[in-house]
Amino acid sequence: MGIRRIGKHLITSRRLVQKAFPPTALDAIERAISASEAQHAGQIRFVVEGALDGAPLFRDQPARERALDVFSQLRIWDTEHNNGVLIYLLLADRDVEIVADRGIDARVGVTAWEDICREMESSFREGRFEAGVLRGIDLISTHLAAHFPKEDPGENELPDAPVVV
Repeated sequence: MGIRRIGKHLITSRRLVQKAFPPTALDAIERAISASEAQHAGQIRFVVEGALDGAPLFRDQPARERALDVFSQLRIWDTEHNNGVLIYLLLADRDVEIVADRGIDARVGVTAWEDICREMESSFREGRFEAGVLRGIDLISTHLAAHFPKEDPGENELPDAPVVV
């Protein structure tokens, strides 16, 4: 466990999350997810967590492991076609993780998800948080539309609103 990482997490406040993702950005992300899901049968969730605290921080939980916890807690795996996708951002680390359910992950693969994460992280390094998330949603939507085209209106299985932890 690095003291630098602990320090970053301890000083990353809710205010920094609100600065990176003001209400207008969260609304734009929600609209983008809704528009995306109108084009395919997949489900997308976006979660931004400012910083780890308590046990996860002091046991040096990696962002990937935390994303898997969030994926499970939000029951993203519980979709009819196993095609839920989580975009998880740990703001203190500026680390993006995409966790995809087995139905879509088997068709897209790790390399494609990692490429999307790197592209988003590039935008975040430039301070373009909203644009980075919107680009990620767009890229994920391309994969979902190719592998799970919309066949009927269907139901929205997961909420579209971003989650701020």
